[in-house]
Amino acid sequence: MTEKEKMLSGEFYDCGDAELIKRWHVAKKLLKEYNQTSTTNRKKLNGILTELLGSRGKNLWITAPFFCDYGENIHFGDNCEVNFNCVFLDCNRIVIGNNALIAPNVQIYTVFHPVVAESRLCNDDHQGFPFIKAQTLPVILGNNVWIGGGAIILPGVSIGDNTTIGAGSVVTSNIPDHVLAFGNPCKVIRKLK
Repeated sequence: MTEKEKMLSGEFYDCGDAELIKRWHVAKKLLKEYNQTSTTNRKKLNGILTELLGSRGKNLWITAPFFCDYGENIHFGDNCEVNFNCVFLDCNRIVIGNNALIAPNVQIYTVFHPVVAESRLCNDDHQGFPFIKAQTLPVILGNNVWIGGGAIILPGVSIGDNTTIGAGSVVTSNIPDHVLAFGNPCKVIRKLK
């Protein structure tokens, strides 16, 4: 099993693996180009997104600056908007349904590390840097989801269809369909339907 396969399956994997580092550098090059391209040059921006992302539906708008790890593990449905300064750590799949609205400064994490220091430290030295042990879980956002500004979505979380997550929330567990949820940790406040 390759390190990429381990990463996507949620096993401990080597973050310094040559294949992963190569794609990471490709993504950084594409992000730099995207973040420096005029917002009026939609043809070029769309071309970069097609090369960067795993898949995307029609009518995707991502306002620069945007940041991610690999890009290829991010999948968007139709009619999605991501506002500026969002960070998607896509070491596993990030799947975003149709008509999603993601406000500024939202962070979506799929990667995590052991909480005990001795368990996360790695003695392997790759390219002059000793990477730490990591695992991943996917993040899934349903259709018609709105994620408020500054929200943080942690690994393994699914957010249901037609749900709104309030600004500044830290989403640590699954949130069902048709609800308003906010807080730290994020909790359902009321049903929307």
